[in-house]
Amino acid sequence: MLAVVREFDLDSLTVRIGDATYEFVARAEPPAFAYGAPAAEPRPGEALVPAAAPPAPVAAANVKKITAPIIGVFYLASAPGAEPFVSVGDRVVAGQVLCILEAMKLMNEIMSDYAGVVKRILPENGALVSLGEEMFWIEP
Repeated sequence: MLAVVREFDLDSLTVRIGDATYEFVARAEPPAFAYGAPAAEPRPGEALVPAAAPPAPVAAANVKKITAPIIGVFYLASAPGAEPFVSVGDRVVAGQVLCILEAMKLMNEIMSDYAGVVKRILPENGALVSLGEEMFWIEP
């Protein structure tokens, strides 16, 4: 059927066989999902519905957030293989180093503005963080 669509330079072709309806559409570019896992084919009369993204976690009202003061690469330790500055569940004090942000080959130590317990570390080690992006949740 796609050969017919291409041969006659059609945008689409609809074919009905019994109760089933098939639509063939000519596309200039392959769809974005063509490079990943094959998409499930819908049954006749069914439509594909994209999966909903999981809900983003919500911080408790008393949680203090440490955000990135600059754009940079996020590191939890001073060197590869070294112990991380902090882990989830650690108690921190104000002024304690939490991580390093590398920007333009400069290593910037990011310190906690709050005392409390680290409840969550949001970026992955080695990830690029944006200005103002949440990095740590500290619960007093």
